[in-house]
Amino acid sequence: MRIGIPKEVKNHEYRVGLTPGSVRELVSTGQEVFVETTAGIGSGFHDQEYQAVGAQIVADAATVYETADMIVKVKEPQPHELNLLRKNQILFAYLHLAPDPEQAKVLIAAQAIAIAYETVTDAVGGLPLLAPMSAVAGRIAIQTGAACLEKKRGGSGVLLGGVPGVPPGKVLIIGGGVAGYNAARMAVGLGASVTIIDKNMQRLNELDQLFESRVQTIFPTLETIEAQLRETDLVIGAVLIAGGAAPKIVTRAMIQKMRKGSVLVDLSIDQGGCFETSRPTTHEAPYYITDGIIHYCVTNMPGAVARTSTFALNNATLPFVKAIATKGVQVALQDDPHLRNGLNICLGQVTHATVARALGFTFTAPEEATIPYRTV
Repeated sequence: MRIGIPKEVKNHEYRVGLTPGSVRELVSTGQEVFVETTAGIGSGFHDQEYQAVGAQIVADAATVYETADMIVKVKEPQPHELNLLRKNQILFAYLHLAPDPEQAKVLIAAQAIAIAYETVTDAVGGLPLLAPMSAVAGRIAIQTGAACLEKKRGGSGVLLGGVPGVPPGKVLIIGGGVAGYNAARMAVGLGASVTIIDKNMQRLNELDQLFESRVQTIFPTLETIEAQLRETDLVIGAVLIAGGAAPKIVTRAMIQKMRKGSVLVDLSIDQGGCFETSRPTTHEAPYYITDGIIHYCVTNMPGAVARTSTFALNNATLPFVKAIATKGVQVALQDDPHLRNGLNICLGQVTHATVARALGFTFTAPEEATIPYRTV
């Protein structure tokens, strides 16, 4: 199979779809890999490293898309990239289609086979290709939130860890999944007072045991959420519905009752955000202030630590890339129901139920979607 790696072009996105080590693995199985020049530079990989393991370096993204049977990316294609996709071409990347109907429409019209990292599953109900970036984002969220609390950024001037004689700052984490757990680890490490809210009592029990009562766990009701928000310095939104739009857990009315200078970091922003006042931001202009509350809603937070993130992502995605390349997409999807759960759009059909529902489009079961050829 011809595999293409274009350079990421989203604002301040420095990750790359495949490392040289991953390329070497693919080339060893007989695949051809085409890498856009300087695609890996943001993660510290030079063209010569890709060439040394058998990749072919090409001059531009158009050549990558024209040549490749499968495009392996990190973030969703930007508008000008979407126009380069063609019928039957496989796209393997984070897509986050629920809040982005325009992208979905172009992928449908292109008749592409779009497999989304964020909806690939595993045997225990997890999301193995989303998890590594959720872990990175959760850890970054605390670093970023702590910086936003500084007065020069409009924050309240609270130091999360406090000092002797002064109590620590309060961190509220909404959602106890991978991102929320990693945010809690960082916040506890800084010495903050940490509370986690999650509607799954089993998960709350697990978190209580993991942190040995160093965090407070609370079941969410409107009353408990409102009470916590009034006393919190930093709120991390880490709510997830796989493939679907994030629910608006925190309303604007709740936010207006918070202490001025407090900070909201919305890790759910890729799926539309879990705060009513959230809107997507970039690393170039990462935060804004609404109702006196700082909002940090960058849609590609792990891109800030591109080298770590790229290695973590490749560890998770490479086995799936190899399966698609060696078996062909049709057989790979037939053989692996977890990879099949990642199929969002196939030759003009929306093949993920939650995505279809969020967009208001007709759902076609992936087993019924016709892939008329076997790519090898």
